[in-house]
Amino acid sequence: MAIHIYERVIGGRSLTAKKWDALVIGGGHNGLTAAAYLARSGLSVAVLERRHIIGGAAVTEELVPGFKFSRCSYLQSLLRPSLIKELELGRHGLKLLKRSPSSFTPCLDGRYLLLGPDKELNYSEISKFSKRDAQAYPKYENQLENFCKFMDPLLDSSTPETLQGIASLNARMKNKLQKSVFWAHCLRRALVLGQKEMVDFMDLLLSPASMVLNNWFETDVLKATLATDAVIGTTGSPNTPGSGYVLLHHVMGETDGDRGIWSYVQGGMGSVSLAISRAAKEAGATIVTEAEVSELMIEEDPGRVCGVLLADGTRVRSSVVLSNATPYRTFMEFVPKNVLPDDFLRAIKNSDYSSATTKINLAVDRLPQFHCCKLSNPDAGPQHMGTIHIGSETMQEIDSGCQDAVNGIPSRRPIIEMTIPSVVDKTISPPGKHVINLFVQYTPYKPSDGSWEDPAYRKSFAERCFALIEEYAPGFISSIIDYDMLTPPDLEREIGLTGGNIFHGAMGLDSLFLMRPVKGWSNYTTPVRGLYLCGSGAHPGGGVMGAPGRNAARVVIHDIKNSEAMAWFMDEGGENR
Repeated sequence: MAIHIYERVIGGRSLTAKKWDALVIGGGHNGLTAAAYLARSGLSVAVLERRHIIGGAAVTEELVPGFKFSRCSYLQSLLRPSLIKELELGRHGLKLLKRSPSSFTPCLDGRYLLLGPDKELNYSEISKFSKRDAQAYPKYENQLENFCKFMDPLLDSSTPETLQGIASLNARMKNKLQKSVFWAHCLRRALVLGQKEMVDFMDLLLSPASMVLNNWFETDVLKATLATDAVIGTTGSPNTPGSGYVLLHHVMGETDGDRGIWSYVQGGMGSVSLAISRAAKEAGATIVTEAEVSELMIEEDPGRVCGVLLADGTRVRSSVVLSNATPYRTFMEFVPKNVLPDDFLRAIKNSDYSSATTKINLAVDRLPQFHCCKLSNPDAGPQHMGTIHIGSETMQEIDSGCQDAVNGIPSRRPIIEMTIPSVVDKTISPPGKHVINLFVQYTPYKPSDGSWEDPAYRKSFAERCFALIEEYAPGFISSIIDYDMLTPPDLEREIGLTGGNIFHGAMGLDSLFLMRPVKGWSNYTTPVRGLYLCGSGAHPGGGVMGAPGRNAARVVIHDIKNSEAMAWFMDEGGENR
């Protein structure tokens, strides 16, 4: 049974009683973030969520009685500190639970590797495999931290995009000035970083993660543990050029000021969305569930958005619409035909939405006991606190799993990230029982040896994952009470993620920054006047960041203020001045 964070809060008649200043399609965390900032600026805002529950992929659902699953996203670190502070999410109920240690990699030969925020623990653990690597690891972490500091300002601002369409001389001059200031700031940060560090930074962005990690370390299990951050949610392997950026993307976050520390969220990831929604509602936003948008309403002349049409036929009016849906759904499904330029549509259609990710959520009656720990204590230990890396003792294993998917079949030995949030969060499972998340790769959207629609095929793959865990933790299979599995088509159907891609589109270097979602339209605006993107398909990309929602809202507020000022100017006879 699902947890209803919000019931339908407003009837269809009230929703259509006025023209809203802004509508937000999709009640995921980015859509809610945009709504909060828009409402705080004094605009009337309504969020329209297709499902019965808000949160999108950052959602908590009780699918097994007594067990609350973070059904899709399952860890927090990327949520922007500025957003947490400005929306006062702590006051609205957000409670982050830090993990220490944060990583555990068991080995079939009886060894294991623990890593976390404790530098002494890291040195001791890595030294079991290599003294040289133990000494190099703090330098590696320090370099990544410096790179993250360089990236931070880019995440919290819109891109220096060239103005599209007809613009006044004043607007063009202002745009040129803003771009000059942006690039000047980048140059100053590059000078502070230094030439050697900038070269290393470019190396990380462009190289395969395997090359970067091989240059730093010699221990297979350490390199494989770190390499999982370079491939999570992607269809690539550590040997894929550019996978180094994905590694950086997943370590650039923080928890309560501690860089690179991932945390559980008390009550599950839905609590992130709930806290943001409370901030939005407090500011005056209206949130409506079970309100599926079927189409954007566009004025024929001058080709501007004027609202949305719901699946039940309800027309909701607004001169501004922000879409938290994927770019593909927004432009290929919501925008009427013959409205968008052909070249823009081709770029959207040909964007990479491929996915190799499956999420399995389990209810279990006891904790897994890993044979490498040689413990029989049923209580939680350090090995249960963080992310448990199963089946990835070498980068070659990860690459082999990826190659299976390239060949059209789910990985014969899946790459599994296991987390057990109920070890530190006692609110999500009955006493003595636990919630386990499995983030599994690699699973093709359309496997060549079967279909995800076939219950037997689905069960066979789930059992393959459980059997692999059983190799490391004997007795695991017998502890399973029930489970829920979301394959790429399930993620697309249930959550609205095109292709099952958790980032709303690939995070390769060809689809980031000025190229996201497509070249020429990276600043949240679109070819349809009044329509904006505010989801992970826009800059700076995927993960529970809130940055796209915050940045998009600021662009909308700026545009509305400018249009109001222009209207006043024209009303006062400014066209004759």
